[in-house]
Amino acid sequence: MSTSIESVMNETRVFPPSDAFVAQANVSGMAGYQAMVQAAQADYPGYWAKLARENITWHKPFSKVLDESKAPFYKWFEDGELNVSYNCLDKHLATQPDKTALIFEADDGKVTKVTYRELHGRVSQFANGLKSRGIKKDDRVIIYMPMSIEAVVAMQACARIGAIHSVVFGGFSSKSLHERIVDAQACAVITADAQMRGGKLMPLKSIVDETLSLDGCECVHSVIVYRRAGSEVQWNDKNNIWWHELFNAQPTHCDPEWVGAEHPLFILYTSGSTGKPKGVQHSSAGYLLGTMLTMHWVFDYKPTDVFWCTADVGWITGHSYVTYGPLAMGATQVILKAFPPTRTLAASGK
Repeated sequence: MSTSIESVMNETRVFPPSDAFVAQANVSGMAGYQAMVQAAQADYPGYWAKLARENITWHKPFSKVLDESKAPFYKWFEDGELNVSYNCLDKHLATQPDKTALIFEADDGKVTKVTYRELHGRVSQFANGLKSRGIKKDDRVIIYMPMSIEAVVAMQACARIGAIHSVVFGGFSSKSLHERIVDAQACAVITADAQMRGGKLMPLKSIVDETLSLDGCECVHSVIVYRRAGSEVQWNDKNNIWWHELFNAQPTHCDPEWVGAEHPLFILYTSGSTGKPKGVQHSSAGYLLGTMLTMHWVFDYKPTDVFWCTADVGWITGHSYVTYGPLAMGATQVILKAFPPTRTLAASGK
């Protein structure tokens, strides 16, 4: 009797795109790819300098592209200054303020749309709310939220004031949340009362409460709670505040905090499945440029496309292709809370 397993899922067919599709692609076939490679090889710093100047709006232009003196701790565009939220929102206000930025479909099928103008206002209001709680540049903020427009607003608001966010996937336990709060020495947690997944109510605020009762969380002075499901929660008047109470009283304009190109945009932790979670820090300019160029090159984004990334914002893919890359490119994108089995959506509008 044979103990080997023969795979029946062995697909060898190749389906090349049509010549017309190749011709209209942002990177047009192998010839286009080779031209990019040759240009980068001929002048590596000059190649990336050109892309950074073409794609990023700088508050202070950079003069040095790459510092390799302390490899592997490379520094990109180090003396330049920018704000990532400005590059995702403000720069579109003059050209497409009423273009739809986000289309959110909740677990119950309810659809909400926001334009770039509206999203800019929401981010500014929440950023002002964060500042009213004493949160400032270089502070670390934990975001423990369901997929929603508010999750994007929270991340963008942190970037707007120069605070460093660390998103924790909403399915993680209090132990995982505790490890990240303590390691980052976070001053605030942004969460929701609960989340809806597959029609089921799953608590979030109670997990935060449990976490903050543990040693090492004394650094947290604010817990901001978005009322997502309308469920009952325990309340601590000392440091709890409802999102809407913090948000509604704030003006819809918030000047961006200009930061250095190497300023940390966020810390995202490894899963911890092989030991203690490790915080991976991503800097502002290099990360932003990377997400924009992969939107352009890999996803072949065009201004008329409607883009959808299936990832939760708790993962790096969600950071890159929900919160930052599409908005920096001025895209319209879909955020889907739960994947409905009766629907199929393409990765982009093609």
